[in-house]
Amino acid sequence: MPNFISEDQIEQVLVQKLQHLHGFDALDCYTENAEDLNDGSNRANKRDVILVERVREAAIRLNPDIPPTAIEDALDKLLDRRQALTLIAANREIYGLLRDGIPVEFDNAQGVRQQELVRLLDFNTPDNNRYLVVTQLWIKGERGFRRPDVLLYVNGIPLVFIELKNSNVKLRNAYDDNLMNYKAEIPQLFLTNAFCVLTNAIETKVGSITAEWEHFFNWLRADDEKEKIDRAAIREQGISLEGVIEGLLPQKRLLDYVENFILYYKDSSKIIAQNHQFIGVNRAYDAFLRREELAGKLGVFWHTQGSGKSFSMIFYARKIFRKQTGNFTFVVVTDRDDLDGQIYRNFLNTRTVSEAEAAQPKNSEEMRRFLGQNKRLVFTLI
Repeated sequence: MPNFISEDQIEQVLVQKLQHLHGFDALDCYTENAEDLNDGSNRANKRDVILVERVREAAIRLNPDIPPTAIEDALDKLLDRRQALTLIAANREIYGLLRDGIPVEFDNAQGVRQQELVRLLDFNTPDNNRYLVVTQLWIKGERGFRRPDVLLYVNGIPLVFIELKNSNVKLRNAYDDNLMNYKAEIPQLFLTNAFCVLTNAIETKVGSITAEWEHFFNWLRADDEKEKIDRAAIREQGISLEGVIEGLLPQKRLLDYVENFILYYKDSSKIIAQNHQFIGVNRAYDAFLRREELAGKLGVFWHTQGSGKSFSMIFYARKIFRKQTGNFTFVVVTDRDDLDGQIYRNFLNTRTVSEAEAAQPKNSEEMRRFLGQNKRLVFTLI
């Protein structure tokens, strides 16, 4: 059995690595009195979870051509509590604003009405953002105060929730006793959340705010899906969090994940990429960028049964559509009618394409016609 590892020890190691390896600033917000506003966060209300001054600074810096009044309009849209929406609906709406920008209107110097997007995150240049690891932040909820262990902020926006447990506590308790209660009592914390991490050092799991415990997954590899993993040594040494720290939390990877590896399925569930999907899709994407050098032979992305093939295809296509200019068409070839229909529906239900942008040809003649129409996705049987 491994030696006992406390929550405090895990927290200290996590914060130190984020600071020294990944350029995060650190802020310990613990106060003995939960009501005390003097915790270093500069919040005006303990119900707040977004650090408004930091968001405002980033908005002004990243949008130099947009006037202050429009910046404030954008902040108002971000800070709206969305009480009429379900948590997943509010999370999806805010994710769209963070990923694509917040639409604003204003009159320019010539008095002409303009429409622009206020960016709060710079996905293309990670160094332009400010990264902050916040510990022990008191948050006022429906039935008193709650204090999450660790929150990761980018430009004042809490994107990652991390719950810690002592190594002798079953990790499931972090889900049942903490995450589920926090979602019920301080739901405002999860409006901007990208993903959640649960760890007791012996075991670490990652999942979305809609995931059941069974759908939280391990993240053990940083760079290579073929990397040998000594699971016994990880448990014995209590280093399961290392894979997440090295593979998911570096600034560039964190922003890439937030931008390109989050999906909403039928507006009812949130799907985030697993370890093998993140590594595999990015390798396939890198091959796509080198397609001329590789003479169009981009390689094979192997999946085992039930490992999320269709969602890997979606992450891959979405990233290329978003990050690269060009009129690309993807042809998805399957060997069964039911699989063809399932993958087609997954692309539609995640809003990766619309029905007008996709096609399911019934024969080779229709296939040629659809390819000539520059459809974004064509689904066909072999």
